[in-house]
Amino acid sequence: MKYDRCGVAVADSSELCDLLYQNPQANIERVYVNDPAQFNYAVDQLFAGFEKLRQYQNANIDIAEFDQQMQSTWNMPDEYRALDIAEWLIGQCKTDAEIERVGTELLMYQERGMFDLLRQLKYIIDTWRKNNIVWGVGRGSSVASYVLYLLGVHKIDSIKYNLDIHEFLR
Repeated sequence: MKYDRCGVAVADSSELCDLLYQNPQANIERVYVNDPAQFNYAVDQLFAGFEKLRQYQNANIDIAEFDQQMQSTWNMPDEYRALDIAEWLIGQCKTDAEIERVGTELLMYQERGMFDLLRQLKYIIDTWRKNNIVWGVGRGSSVASYVLYLLGVHKIDSIKYNLDIHEFLR
């Protein structure tokens, strides 16, 4: 099996079929095939009604389209998927300066289509807290985001230290 420029496993039809025959419980959700039409035809012929197999799409897609497809399949509970992340973040603010900063950042996140990412991060951080998992204080340009601070991704108050969000979201 090979990996494409996005780091996704790409197999030919025979490799994927071999994988399924060797281990019918194999997780193939993140494997793409070189010739999806041929594989989908084989699935229709051999595994009609077998719900585990999904129709494969072409692995030769651009990175933006790939990211969009992957975001729609993130494993997160429905309560997080339905969460109004903007409302939740604004609800965490205590001062007008915080509300203004969060509003500015949220517009930048929204322009980039990153609200699902913020929901996923909230789910991950909540899961870490629930399971007493320790993570770092923060590093790199991400500490310039007050939104990430409110989510708990890092512990650096970017308003207190006057860090410019543009250092993170360029």
